[in-house]
Amino acid sequence: MALSLDPEIAQALAPMAGAMADATPPAVGDIAARRAMWEPIIGAAGTAQPIPDDVKTSEHHTTADDGARITMRWYTKDGAAPSPAVLFFHGGGYIFGHIDLFDGPVSRYVSASGVPMLSVEYRRAPEHPFPTPLEDAYSALRWLHAHAAELGVDRDRIGVMGDSAGGGMAAGLTILARERGGPKIARQILIMPMLDDRTTTPDSHIAPYLLWSYDDSLTAWPALLGEAAGGPGVPATAAPARLEDATGLPPAYIEVGQLDVFRDEDAAYATKLSRAGVPVEFHLHPGAPHEFDSIAFTSDVARRAITDRIRVLKSI
Repeated sequence: MALSLDPEIAQALAPMAGAMADATPPAVGDIAARRAMWEPIIGAAGTAQPIPDDVKTSEHHTTADDGARITMRWYTKDGAAPSPAVLFFHGGGYIFGHIDLFDGPVSRYVSASGVPMLSVEYRRAPEHPFPTPLEDAYSALRWLHAHAAELGVDRDRIGVMGDSAGGGMAAGLTILARERGGPKIARQILIMPMLDDRTTTPDSHIAPYLLWSYDDSLTAWPALLGEAAGGPGVPATAAPARLEDATGLPPAYIEVGQLDVFRDEDAAYATKLSRAGVPVEFHLHPGAPHEFDSIAFTSDVARRAITDRIRVLKSI
């Protein structure tokens, strides 16, 4: 029996699939075209579900080591303090996306879990290649720890979370924080994370179902890493799949669809963490492509995935 889309996901994707079938995919290296194509889709997906009215937001800023001003958005719901909190990094292949486009998903996580989140407007490649985006993330982590008391946050229960490139960022940040001796990260929640710059060989079984393509990866990783992409000198903080020793990293929740370019690297990363004694919960969703949960949000597999994420958020 061949791999195929989950029927509920296929139904939700049908209108998009029809439109994309008539469009010419952007060429490898064309970042502007990818921004123009994907940012409206992300925005529409984020507002396709109701945005909760029980979540409040406030804007904050921190200064990166190079002097840049980093915007952060704090999402909170009335609850007991001190509480856990999560640093959130949006997806977009490191080359597109903004925190505004992810207001809906972040608000829904906070509303359902009661756990406040700090969403970070990290700078994007290629204008700001590695390590700038990760250093922005580290600056946000330090800010959240420094302001934990006034925000009503237990600094021993701060997690990191992200989807796609944001998941890669969250994983890289846990490695960086370990290298630098803190601040402490209690949990890493990696949603279909982008972890390996060497994933370039197409899998014919999943090729017909890809939303994020191999050409997208061949564009995004060089934008982030330049000529080093795919070579021997890439650090694990840039591409966490390069990690050799996972000892001492925080417990991980990792999930990915079976029809996702990142499937193999995510499964391998879950195994690598497990072999180092890191507690791991790993989900491989059959019939699910990249970002299935934001497009086919009424599907059974998406509902189960969201329920699991909320459960993990509450457990931090």
